[in-house]
Amino acid sequence: MADDESRTILLEKNEDCPGCIIDRTKQDQRGVPYFHLSFIWLVSLCTALPISSLFPYLYFMIRDFHIAKQEEDIGFYAGFVASSFMIGRALTSIFWGKLADRYGRKPIILIGTFSVIIFNTLFGLSTSFWLAISVRFFLGCFNCLLGVIRAYASEVVSEEYNALSLSVVSTSRGIGLILGPAIGGYLAQPAEKYPSIFSQSSVFGRFPYFLPSLVISVYATGVLIACWWLPETLHTRCRIAQGRLNPTELNDDESRGGGLDDQKIISKPSLLRNRPLMAIIIVYCVFSLQEIAYSEIFSLWAVSDRSYGGLSFSSQDVGEVLAISGLGLLVFQLLVYPPLEKTVGLLAVIRLSAVLLIPLLSCYPYIAFLSGVTLHVVINCASILKNALSISLVTGLFIMLNKAVPQNQRGAANGISMTAMSVFKSFGPAGGGVLFSWAQKRQDATFLPGDEMVFLVLNLVQLVGLILTFIPYISQIE
Repeated sequence: MADDESRTILLEKNEDCPGCIIDRTKQDQRGVPYFHLSFIWLVSLCTALPISSLFPYLYFMIRDFHIAKQEEDIGFYAGFVASSFMIGRALTSIFWGKLADRYGRKPIILIGTFSVIIFNTLFGLSTSFWLAISVRFFLGCFNCLLGVIRAYASEVVSEEYNALSLSVVSTSRGIGLILGPAIGGYLAQPAEKYPSIFSQSSVFGRFPYFLPSLVISVYATGVLIACWWLPETLHTRCRIAQGRLNPTELNDDESRGGGLDDQKIISKPSLLRNRPLMAIIIVYCVFSLQEIAYSEIFSLWAVSDRSYGGLSFSSQDVGEVLAISGLGLLVFQLLVYPPLEKTVGLLAVIRLSAVLLIPLLSCYPYIAFLSGVTLHVVINCASILKNALSISLVTGLFIMLNKAVPQNQRGAANGISMTAMSVFKSFGPAGGGVLFSWAQKRQDATFLPGDEMVFLVLNLVQLVGLILTFIPYISQIE
């Protein structure tokens, strides 16, 4: 009770501190905070769109670079382009997380959004394999949005709406990972698909993959403008913020007569010794590896020829499937997930989703035997279910990760998780591309021919993630 009273006094005394202003807003909050949730949605979508928008046309982009000696090798090179983004993000996520804990969430979000505008546009103008890899790498280095927005989402709303705000992060991110490929599928090679609108001599004819990148960059520009009004959540001008000072500064202040009791000093235990946090990050990394590998493989599998076990889809067909999946995911996450999480519990939802994904992925190789309307209906239903289950996993892990640490360490904690996740994800596209390329060369094998081997490997990774959810430390968080 005394802590609550002292905290109230602190909030009343620090009217200029952005963190205190947000805390007062949360105390007075009535109803769903749509204003704050809208910022979370916009930024999360902005960070997800560039990650996946290239998947439907990456196969054709690599082909046009003329670096692959034969068609079966395209998947090999495609994996490295997709992985370069994750390698860049792995190298800088902790750095951006610490900056967010020191200087605030808002400036880091603005930097990340601006980087999307620059580097995503340059990727659409790439004319060689090495230029494409370099631009994607720098996009990953500066795209620091996901870890920071996860910390922000847990701070900007009251505890009552914490699950909803983090659900919005994973929903908009999930929809971005689906809407991105839809944009790429519909808008790549516009001079070929829409010759009455785009001529071969236009900039979109000379750079066939520029239009989807341009559309995403225009959206990022709108988000950057909107984020000027983004409220900061970090305590920077109050006694709570002083808890981040070093011991020398604290001792000097005490010697001047300022007692430690009224400074509300906040200690910072080592995050690497936080066993529940480390357990959650490990599980998150394994599921992230499976998720990004699936995204890479699905697009390559869908556009590859039926003689190689694929669906012979065009990039537009892939975009169609993913757009429909995005709509289904939105409905599921907003209407089904919140009551399901309250009824069953976070950990139960995570485990149930992981279990159901295994038989679902086992069915994918046999979908290639279907055709016509039946094929489109089945692949759309399977894709909706796959993405709904994956997002349920991610949302639950987001919530548990932020529960495992105090506010003054959330930026760094999410930075660590982003670094570890990006390392795992950097292997996903490259490994998925190599695996897919190898599988296409063994169509006549007696044991798990072609794509059956691909989806078996995806299921094995999924099974490892499921087993890891039973680590004892994870149940302590819920």
